[in-house]
Amino acid sequence: VESLMGPSVDQHLYQATQSDIQKIDNAEIIFYNGLDLEINLVDMFHEISKSKPVLAVGETVPEESLLIDEDGALDPHIWFDLELWQQALDAAVEELKAYSPEDADYFEENKVKYFAQLEELKKETEKLAEIPAEQRILVTAHDAFGYFGRMHDIQVVGLQGLSTEAEIGVSDIKETIDLIKEHNVPAIFVESSINDSSIKAVIEGAKEDGFEVKLGGELFSDAMGEQGTEEGTYIGMYRHNVNTIYEALR
Repeated sequence: VESLMGPSVDQHLYQATQSDIQKIDNAEIIFYNGLDLEINLVDMFHEISKSKPVLAVGETVPEESLLIDEDGALDPHIWFDLELWQQALDAAVEELKAYSPEDADYFEENKVKYFAQLEELKKETEKLAEIPAEQRILVTAHDAFGYFGRMHDIQVVGLQGLSTEAEIGVSDIKETIDLIKEHNVPAIFVESSINDSSIKAVIEGAKEDGFEVKLGGELFSDAMGEQGTEEGTYIGMYRHNVNTIYEALR
């Protein structure tokens, strides 16, 4: 398996490189998230799908399960809902079975093992319920954690919208500072793939208003960590986010 977008890459803005096009041309089968996450690559994926299997895993999830923003755009960050992500992975496994029927049992066995690990991860996330209800507010640079918030009963505030192309205004920062002060939120978070200037502006603005809010740490939103680290895996990335949020807000 080869990934086009590595650590710290912003998928919303990503443009394919020449080496990416070569990888795609050489691939036997292609999976991507879809739901307009990789917006600049969609036309290329549609063209490639005429000659080889291509699956947008996020678009296999029932639409009624998806979050929609105030402008009517579907939220593509489905991997933060563990149950939705299992549905998407299930569809990917079925696509692999169709492509290589002789390996169907192998794919199914690996899926069962992996889903057991996801069930264990779900149990680990239950500790988020220990965060006091008033402080159960997650402030990040852009609105990537909606599914995470819905799953774990946490209010999510993103300074930007679903895409990092959205502009951040002074009023967005002011409203966020007011919310933080009102609920006595102890910490806010930067993201590994997003410029941290907007979060720093909130921290500085709150300080000028006489309220100290700390930087709670770095979360992985649109990218995982470095290859070879625990955070370089989906489960490790998710666990890192849970632990970071738990420690900072509890």
